[in-house]
Amino acid sequence: MFISKLHHRAAAAGLAGLAIGCVMTLGLAGSAQAATSPIDLESATGYAVLAGSTITNSGPTVVTGDVGLNPGSQITGFEGAPSGGFVPGSGTARTDPGVGIAKRSLTKAYNAAASQTPQLPSLAELAGQNLGPGVYSGGALNLAAGGLLTLTGGAESVWIFQASSSLVTGVGSQIQVLGGASVCNVYWQVASSATLGGGSTFVGTVMAQQDISAGNAANVQGRLLASTGAVTLLNDTITAPLGCPKITSDAPTSATAGTPYSYTVTASGTPTPTFTVSSGALPTGLTLDSTTGVISGTPTTPGSSTFTITATNSIDSDSETYTVVTGSPTPTSPTDSGTPGTPGSPGTPGGGVPSGGTGNGNSLAATGLDASGLAAGAAALLAVGLVMTLRLTRRRTS
Repeated sequence: MFISKLHHRAAAAGLAGLAIGCVMTLGLAGSAQAATSPIDLESATGYAVLAGSTITNSGPTVVTGDVGLNPGSQITGFEGAPSGGFVPGSGTARTDPGVGIAKRSLTKAYNAAASQTPQLPSLAELAGQNLGPGVYSGGALNLAAGGLLTLTGGAESVWIFQASSSLVTGVGSQIQVLGGASVCNVYWQVASSATLGGGSTFVGTVMAQQDISAGNAANVQGRLLASTGAVTLLNDTITAPLGCPKITSDAPTSATAGTPYSYTVTASGTPTPTFTVSSGALPTGLTLDSTTGVISGTPTTPGSSTFTITATNSIDSDSETYTVVTGSPTPTSPTDSGTPGTPGSPGTPGGGVPSGGTGNGNSLAATGLDASGLAAGAAALLAVGLVMTLRLTRRRTS
């Protein structure tokens, strides 16, 4: 019986440990996913193609967004539209110093993507996968020819794929986003080079340390950004997600109860985003203008208010969480009515000029009684006493 109880207790303890382990594992996975942050491309946002050494195009490639090269200067195949392939009005081919600023932004974005903790390491083959938002890493990432990778999430979902070596997608392969997910929030950080197969449909921004090449008739909904190497194109379509909204304002200032307040939330994006309070609540007394992004009004209650503002347009949305601390109004001192100790100053001990007085200090500040009133009262009492005395004297005489 004793041995049986020990066995039962051991089994129960084992099950409890297993349950705790599962909870911890799920918690760690959930925290990794929750920690996924979108990558800010800053000055590189407007580029569909960015490279370090050369950019070479063959055939009528259609590019929506800028084409930039730095420190190299050889961009070929974009000389004349449409035969050269560059669509007029959709961007410019640039080698000016501004491209160098974009390249520095690319380096910063690449490092930000590489620094995030993966929730699923050792990823290799992407075909047949249906992945929720999060950070995924592997050595060489591969999407087999004709294979399909599905990314399912919402408008705010973010995917970051980290390849410690290369990224290769096969001929006719596809990547699709479902559930309202946006191509604005898919990033590929590649430590060496990326190769996109001919006729493939690719989604997201590729940030490769070395080269990027796209096969014949590849369709890229995203960006091809190569840090040090070359970008090679062949009759491709590359559409940078330029209209994605991005909140650009800093944290709001603090407020004071009873004092008018105004702060403007700003966001980039085309079409122009509108603004909503998507969670939490503004301080009592404040409202948000959905068109201008202005938070204004007069807060009424001291305290701390945390809320999330979401900027939305027809392409995507972006959110930021803010905290506004509303302080108490500054106490005001009673208005001074004179200088203490100055004879004749109203409201001070020994001072004050009573109505009809002479300003010679006849008030009793401690009691609020007027000395002239006391004198009059005393005189009246004296008169009464005299009258009563005379009457008594007459009665005795008579």
